[in-house]
Amino acid sequence: MAPRKQTQPLRQQPRRIARELALLSLSQVNAEPEKLQEEELEHLVTAATRTLTGEIQDALEKATTEVKRGNEKILRSEICAGSLEEAKAMINEALQLTKAAINHLGAAVELPEFIALSKTYEVRAYALELIGVVHRRNKEIETTIETVLVDWQLSRLPKIDRDLLTMAVAEILFLDIPYKVAVNEAVELAKRYSDEEGYRFINGVLRRVIEKNQAALKSR
Repeated sequence: MAPRKQTQPLRQQPRRIARELALLSLSQVNAEPEKLQEEELEHLVTAATRTLTGEIQDALEKATTEVKRGNEKILRSEICAGSLEEAKAMINEALQLTKAAINHLGAAVELPEFIALSKTYEVRAYALELIGVVHRRNKEIETTIETVLVDWQLSRLPKIDRDLLTMAVAEILFLDIPYKVAVNEAVELAKRYSDEEGYRFINGVLRRVIEKNQAALKSR
């Protein structure tokens, strides 16, 4: 699972936090989103933050492992390298491992702020709006995705990838979110919760959804 990459403070990104909260909550919403009571909404926030807490614990463990591996690579480069180029390559790998460890630690630092902001009205309101659209327009969203899938069936995709796609398409078709924003946000979440293959796949599918939607608008 990739570490969170931020370009600005979390407090400036309520919709980004709302999207993440919606993604973590989608599978837990049993009732109609419009009928969720404050107590049930609090349950969603609690469950979502527990998921993130577990992720951060995993990240810290990975960070520790990567630092140790990086240190071992540096020692090996000094002892075992047969040439200067081989030593450079081993040191570079060690630096990459250390960089990954630092990124994991950065995600841990952000968790308290994420938990606090996930309880604000603005974040909850958009999270619920997004969940509601996904539930109400689910058939239309899934049909749109299925028409652009190549050699794949939506039902066969990993659940996290399906949820990310349905959320992004809901934003594109029904929430008037700019194409670039919807795609970029989905890709960033995929980097965090899916894998490299997953986020590239999601990016490609959403690009085709946008092309199809643009063509449909021009033909009107």
